[in-house]
Amino acid sequence: MPTKTIANGTVADAYLQLLADRGIDYLFANAGTDFAPLIEAYAKAIEHGTKVPKPITVPHENVAINMAQGYYLMTGRPQAVMVHVNVGTANAMCGLINSWRGNIPVLFTSGRTPYGEEGGLPGERSGEIHWPQEMRDQRAMTREFMKWDYELPNGQVLESAVDRALNIAMTEPRGPVYMTLPREVLAASLDNFRYASPSRHKTPSPPFPDTSAIDEAADLIANADYPLIVTSAAGANASDVAKLAELSERFAIPVVQRKNRYMCLANDHPMNIGYDPDAHLDQADVVIVLECDVPWIPKKKAPRADAKIIHIGADPIFANYPLRGFPCDLAILGIIGATLPALTQALATREKRAQSRIDARRKRVALTHEKIIARLAERLEKQRAASPIHPAWINRCIDQAKDDNTIVLKEALTPSEHFNFTKAGTYYSLGQGGALGWSLGTALGVKAGAPDKLVITAVGDGSYMFGNPLAAHYVAKAEKWPTLTVVYNNEMWNAVRRNTRDVYPDGYAARSNREPLTYFEPGTHYEKTIEAFDGYGETVTEAAELPKALDRALNAVGRGQQALLNVVSSAG
Repeated sequence: MPTKTIANGTVADAYLQLLADRGIDYLFANAGTDFAPLIEAYAKAIEHGTKVPKPITVPHENVAINMAQGYYLMTGRPQAVMVHVNVGTANAMCGLINSWRGNIPVLFTSGRTPYGEEGGLPGERSGEIHWPQEMRDQRAMTREFMKWDYELPNGQVLESAVDRALNIAMTEPRGPVYMTLPREVLAASLDNFRYASPSRHKTPSPPFPDTSAIDEAADLIANADYPLIVTSAAGANASDVAKLAELSERFAIPVVQRKNRYMCLANDHPMNIGYDPDAHLDQADVVIVLECDVPWIPKKKAPRADAKIIHIGADPIFANYPLRGFPCDLAILGIIGATLPALTQALATREKRAQSRIDARRKRVALTHEKIIARLAERLEKQRAASPIHPAWINRCIDQAKDDNTIVLKEALTPSEHFNFTKAGTYYSLGQGGALGWSLGTALGVKAGAPDKLVITAVGDGSYMFGNPLAAHYVAKAEKWPTLTVVYNNEMWNAVRRNTRDVYPDGYAARSNREPLTYFEPGTHYEKTIEAFDGYGETVTEAAELPKALDRALNAVGRGQQALLNVVSSAG
């Protein structure tokens, strides 16, 4: 069995070297008094040329979580984050909630307040803060949003603990894990530490679908006049996009991307019928809910009563949601990378007898696709010169400025209309747990994982403030990771306003036309924030000027300078 040995050192030395051996490239960190053994271990590794994860100083914990998320999206490898005891953990909670709901694996760690008061133990309490910061159960803060949590008790179990953390994080459905690292444990001596390299703790293979369930689904779909696929996360694995494209085109099954988090299907694909399933639920006699937690809003629209509902995914019933009551006539457990080809193969054996239905449906969907394109073009003509600038025009201008390889992260709560994506892995709209502010840090992680790609963040003004922009722009400057940020500045939290009007359409708030707690004071110069970090900033107020402003900003990014456009816009 191949092994490596660390002749002498501390648990912190061994921990960093073990992380590097397990494929951890970065430690995104916000340090505190608990970090002393790790900082010493880093300094030692630098002097001796030892391979360890690159430490990245991140001035806010949520930005660190989101950077790990972005790097995973590009590389498929989870990264490590470390924060300061309970207070750092508390600051990281929004990012962790999103990672949990989005099935993003992160090795999240924090210090644990030293427990030793006296006796000379290395790393014991040495400052006043070590008493008030201690909690009875620090890990309890995160437990509902973690697949696993553990406190490292000593160096003897270090290899098992790290490997178990990474195995659980990467087992489907994936997600974050949490380990606390007491300062005394990290500072403890650990001589002749031997560990397997490569690891002998392999992550379990992903779940594959049951063949009888595949046959049942194939029968339902083959006998349907209008089957409909509704998905939001089918592109989480980029290779799944082609599999969905093949299945839907061959059997003429239209696809709706509802609140899509990834590019699930190319915009020009003949079976792509947009982003709104409500318009098609009355026609659908079989609805395939494909990696989608909320396929429709029952209060607003639901499938017809006699429609058969099939749920497919690594966790098709979303078992960790306390309440989720969508009808389910068939649930197929399995990653869609395996399920879609199996379903394609099963449908092929039924294709001949279903051919007349497939042909009729193909013509019908083609007309729907054409109408969608025509309607978008008609809308754009009305929106292109609006004042303030319409968010659809911002989308269109960004779309014209990017190329097929550009990666766009959209946290502007506007429809994805007028964005066109044809390549998997080029569009992300995450924040699955509802915690705003994910995009700035995620863009940095994406840039770290794909340094040659142009990365554009399309973000609302409220989400921009949630994203800890000072911290994010600092990291971009320090690490030389230039990205373009476009702020859709409508001077409000439009989602709050919209939902208030949804609950009280004729209420006092709607009649006031300026609902309390939803509006920002006008005239905020977000471009000045990036200028503080030597970035390029510009305000845009006229629709006709936006394409030229984008050119100037992209030229700055091309020179290695991060850029931000503050686009004064309407609510849409």
